[in-house]
Amino acid sequence: MKITFIIKYKTNWGQRIFITGSCAELGENAVCEAKEMSYRDDGEWRLTISLPESTKTIDYRYIVVHEDNTRIPEDRFHHAVFGQGCDSYCLFDRWLSEPGDRTFYTSVFTKNLFARRDPKKTKNKPNQTEFVLRLSAPKIKPEQVVAITGNRECLGNWNPDKAPQLSAENFPQWEIRLNADDITFPMEYKFIVRESKTGSLCYWEEGENRFINRPPEDERGYTVVDDDPLRMPEFSWKACGTVIPVFSLRSEDSFGIGDIGDIKKLIDWTKKTGQHLIQVLPMNDTTCSHTWKDSYPYSAISIYALHPLYISIPMLGSLKDKKRKAFFNKIRAKLNSGETVDYPSVEKYKTAYYREYFRQEKENILNNNDFKAFIAGNKDWLIPYAAFSFLRDKNHTADFSGWGEYAQYEHEKIEKFCHPGNEAYEEFSYLFFIQYTLHTQFEFVARHARENRVVLKGDIPIGINRQSVEAWTEPGYFNMQGQTGAPPDDFSDTGQNWSFPTYNWDVMEKDGFSWWKKRFSKLNNYFDCFRIDHILGFFRIWEIPMEYSEGLCGHFRPALPLPEEEIGNYGLLFDERWTKPCIHTRFLPGIFGENTGSDLYRYLHSIDAEHLALNEFCSTQQKISSLFEGCSDRKSQIIRDGLMLIANETLFLEDPYAAKCYHPRISAYKSYAYRELPDENRHAFDRLYHDFYFLRHNGFWKETALKRLTPLINGTEMLVCGEDLGMIPASVHEVMNKLQLFTLEIERMPKALNTEFADLKTLPYHSVCTTSTHDITPIRAWWKEDKEKTQRYYTNVLQGHGKAPEECSTGIAEQMITNHLQSPSMLTVIPLQDWFAVDEEIKRPDPDAERINIPADPGNYWRYRMHITLETLLRANDFNRKIRNLITGSKRY
Repeated sequence: MKITFIIKYKTNWGQRIFITGSCAELGENAVCEAKEMSYRDDGEWRLTISLPESTKTIDYRYIVVHEDNTRIPEDRFHHAVFGQGCDSYCLFDRWLSEPGDRTFYTSVFTKNLFARRDPKKTKNKPNQTEFVLRLSAPKIKPEQVVAITGNRECLGNWNPDKAPQLSAENFPQWEIRLNADDITFPMEYKFIVRESKTGSLCYWEEGENRFINRPPEDERGYTVVDDDPLRMPEFSWKACGTVIPVFSLRSEDSFGIGDIGDIKKLIDWTKKTGQHLIQVLPMNDTTCSHTWKDSYPYSAISIYALHPLYISIPMLGSLKDKKRKAFFNKIRAKLNSGETVDYPSVEKYKTAYYREYFRQEKENILNNNDFKAFIAGNKDWLIPYAAFSFLRDKNHTADFSGWGEYAQYEHEKIEKFCHPGNEAYEEFSYLFFIQYTLHTQFEFVARHARENRVVLKGDIPIGINRQSVEAWTEPGYFNMQGQTGAPPDDFSDTGQNWSFPTYNWDVMEKDGFSWWKKRFSKLNNYFDCFRIDHILGFFRIWEIPMEYSEGLCGHFRPALPLPEEEIGNYGLLFDERWTKPCIHTRFLPGIFGENTGSDLYRYLHSIDAEHLALNEFCSTQQKISSLFEGCSDRKSQIIRDGLMLIANETLFLEDPYAAKCYHPRISAYKSYAYRELPDENRHAFDRLYHDFYFLRHNGFWKETALKRLTPLINGTEMLVCGEDLGMIPASVHEVMNKLQLFTLEIERMPKALNTEFADLKTLPYHSVCTTSTHDITPIRAWWKEDKEKTQRYYTNVLQGHGKAPEECSTGIAEQMITNHLQSPSMLTVIPLQDWFAVDEEIKRPDPDAERINIPADPGNYWRYRMHITLETLLRANDFNRKIRNLITGSKRY
């Protein structure tokens, strides 16, 4: 079988074109084994090879080789399909660069919003006289089709009414197969877009007419031309959606917590109101202690396993024992009537139901071929997860260091441990069944979403629990001696400590970031879009030493710490005392108030005539926290907070990976140590601080992020969004723009300097804008937080007159949401609580009960539930009509 590859590429002097592909004849995709092509006139490069008749498909790409042997491959692969009955193929290709409209090539559009439900089919068997034209056109709406017309009878002789339609069987690729014998070359043509039902013309493509020649006689055969993409008019598609944690959903079928079945009802409501997206928080299993502390959705014990509590019991099936069925119905009704999630009770009784159902149906389950196939297809993560869950419960701790012979994961030992012959296999099969059920239920709901053109958007946490399956099975990927967090921001003056281990990115890079790619791939089973939580972590992470419980004394990693000599170049004669926490005696009254007495010296000792340092038994924040655990009296709290403050009192932190190199402590200009500096030292420190945090790392972090994110983004078909809030390096938006990642935009958290509220009219198109998030108060509660700020917002943003109202009325809420809907952002995603705010009958009486999380509180209980059922919401016709009108009125689809 003869294959001729042809590509037009205008090279510069000394450049050559090579090709590599997924067959031995093209070097098995090895760039160094690529085959050189021959140059023809007019920038055309060709190569002819012979392939075995049995070859069905190949993937290949072209490579530009420079004079210095630098090799630059295409961004994407070509895909060729071969069939029986044809012994010669001629493939005319174009250079595949990353498309500027990459968003429309994601599964959000190709498999959901613009997907073809019943596309025109093309015949399977090629023949020697066929001439195939293909082009990419991902922005064609579902009610539209692409057709071709031109200067030949088979193209309708420029009559749009007679233009043959292209097939979208492989959307977003469109294709038409013509008989080469019916064409006189050169052929002149153009593509048009028509309404699929009526055939009426929508528009002609822009630009000049297209031309094509037939290949020379010696290279004729089944000819495929990969044409340039459709030249469309300016196209600005925008949509709207809702964000809500799954656990917060409430329906008549719920069991005290939202579940996968409730997502289906939410999809129906989303469609009814003219929305196209549902965003949820992470849905992974977080079970560590079987207490309410497991409610934190960003602390997963597995990056693959879904949370067992999200099983829909009505979708699972009924118990045959009528008494037990009645018992659980009574429990369900009680839990479902609760204002918030009672996490321990929900887990207790839902788990009990699962176990009874499993015992009832065990024989059918274990003999189910789909169940067996699920285990076989997912065993790489499923078996370690089941073993982890079993050992956690058997040892009454998720801290695997206390699991005896299983403290260190050994693959063969765990495989044997989970083998059907093991006496504990019934428990393992139960755990397999739970994940199988979650998977099948979620897959069903995901199909329902696509059928209704509703995009499901997931959420991927930046970290993992340090007591998790992955930390146990793949410890080389993690730095267990560090803690992930965030520097001081709008959420907390002392930063945040999430307690997750940091990543060993150099180890991850060695295997091509396979850990992350598998994580993304699992998400792709259910979602067309996802949010990377704290995407700044791909640029640099805030790493906190283990002895700290707050985030203030962390440092960025990777970073370029300052050696003593460089610090001196700023005019600061480095003093090692600046790296050790201490406090001047004159500041004690301001810290401890009336508790500044002799008993304070139990915790402090003198290091010179004026300074005190923490005693050994309370020398770190972790020791201080343990020392005062359970102390609730006012005096103890003041002393504890004061000692915690002193533990932060440094100007520099030594880098743990580079001796005698230092980071200026974040927010050091607010410290007592800074106040002690002479004026000239303060000015020098200010220059050093500004350069370090806002200039020094821009190029370094840009390079770091591109190295990590590029292969991950290129390896997924999902639309990727980033949560880019907080202390944002200047390179973040450059990288996100380059990779076409969506930013997160919040009006009350502007990214522009010296701005109180973001200008919604200037938001980037590739962005998600929202009125609030799970980490901040919904709009009604926010309205009451800071009266002065609210007044400025009312006057300057809403253009209100006089004094701002005491409450956020439905009219104000409607105006705020409308402003967001009218922004340039492609996606406006409104929290369900904020949608409720526009209707007097629907909104919750107490706005303060709608908050989900307080980031400054590491012990936050994630238990918010919507106050009405989804069934009630679906019946709220006036409310639903109002939402639909707001959306359509803002020209969102």
